Amino acid sequence: MMNYLQRLGRSLMLPVAVLPAAAVLMGIGYWIDPSGWGGGNPAAAFLIKAGESIIGNIPILFAVGVALGMAKEKDGSAALSGLVGYLVTTTLLSTGTVQLLQGTEDVSIAFGNIENAFIGIISGLVAATMFDKFSHVKLPDALAFFSGKRSVPIMTAVSMLGISVVLFFVWPFVFEGLVSFGELISGMGAFGAGLYGFFNRLLIPTGLHHALNQVFWFDLAGINDIPNFWSGEGVKGVTGMYQAGYFPVMMFGLPAACLAMYHTAKTAKKKQVAALMFAAGFAAFFTGVTEPIEFSFMFVAPGLYLVHALLTGVSLMIAALFGWTAGFGFSAGFVDFFLSSRLPLANQPYMLIVQGLVFAVLYYVIFRALIQARNLKTPGREDDEEKEMVSSSTGEDKYRQMAETIYTALGGDANVRTVDNCVTRLRLEVEDMKQVDQAKIKSTGIPGINVINDHNIQVVVGTQVESVAEEIHKIRKNN
Repeated sequence: MMNYLQRLGRSLMLPVAVLPAAAVLMGIGYWIDPSGWGGGNPAAAFLIKAGESIIGNIPILFAVGVALGMAKEKDGSAALSGLVGYLVTTTLLSTGTVQLLQGTEDVSIAFGNIENAFIGIISGLVAATMFDKFSHVKLPDALAFFSGKRSVPIMTAVSMLGISVVLFFVWPFVFEGLVSFGELISGMGAFGAGLYGFFNRLLIPTGLHHALNQVFWFDLAGINDIPNFWSGEGVKGVTGMYQAGYFPVMMFGLPAACLAMYHTAKTAKKKQVAALMFAAGFAAFFTGVTEPIEFSFMFVAPGLYLVHALLTGVSLMIAALFGWTAGFGFSAGFVDFFLSSRLPLANQPYMLIVQGLVFAVLYYVIFRALIQARNLKTPGREDDEEKEMVSSSTGEDKYRQMAETIYTALGGDANVRTVDNCVTRLRLEVEDMKQVDQAKIKSTGIPGINVINDHNIQVVVGTQVESVAEEIHKIRKNN
């Protein structure tokens, strides 16, 4: 299971890497025009809509990225199938379609929130499974056009039809149940604010955090925390309590977690990790968009994500206990903090910065200690060893020779089932491990070999593993 979650986490890295740029674009646009959101400034509108085109379509990015990353072969038909699966489910379970199916306009609010990251991830996983099962299927001559990879989107659509039927009955129950739970804890004061923060983060991977947000941020249960704070209609030190505690986490805690992940990354991959973590950390601080950070470790290190959820809950509880309040219209980043700190209901907002500095230390120390103590596979720690490849050849010849030697030593077409790779390793599935000549593989100068079980083996190549994997795929294709 852990290996599966780590593969899922790696698959999400491709779409996640694009999010910081989008977050910064939106943050700058919102900074230029905080009240009109582009309505009063064309430059702000341009930047906000450019960033929104990416941030607003995170579920689609996840559907495509997960399908591509989880399939045994990195093929475009898998990615297309992920998109097909997502479109099928979100269209069938949209409010308009459900109204037609039920013959009434009075349908659950859950169907208005069906376009979420959870559906994107499920669509990608189903598409990857369908690709692995049907991408090499041969149909009779009359149906030959739909053989192989062309069958994958079709089978994905059919599978998502079945999943949509299940979600038609289950999704409203889950969504509305969370709304009821939110209404229950809303009467618990500061402790309830902490519970809300904890479950908000815990539900991020599923997209169901929006159900809780509806209860506390808007007028679903009479709290209406965001509109009341910005309009000045509320109680100073109380209104805003379901927003304030996010600022220490998003502006300080998570950027500090980025620093911890950078410092614990393997030396050979620090430069690569630095690029991702700096961009993600800056986006979190400036705009309050945290998905690039959270999705980088929530699946590869779920225990660490649980700690993050707990710390978020504690942050909201502390801010609520002391009555320190600030608010946001977009998210809990510097832009919103600066703007909201001048509002009438803002109460000692600068104490949130003090709290944030404390949480930065907590996040850094706890993340670094847990990553090292439990050898968590956060970005840059996926492999135990990294070395540059050793070969007398140069350029493409070096990679081709290494690939040919490794592939032959693995037993060639007769023995190799699948070929995949991560940042520094070839991940291979073979028919018979006894046919693998490990000594011959090591003769190429690779740092090491990791035999997982009777059918799975990993060859630690180094940071140029992508080039070697491409050459192996060429060999398999030409044979």
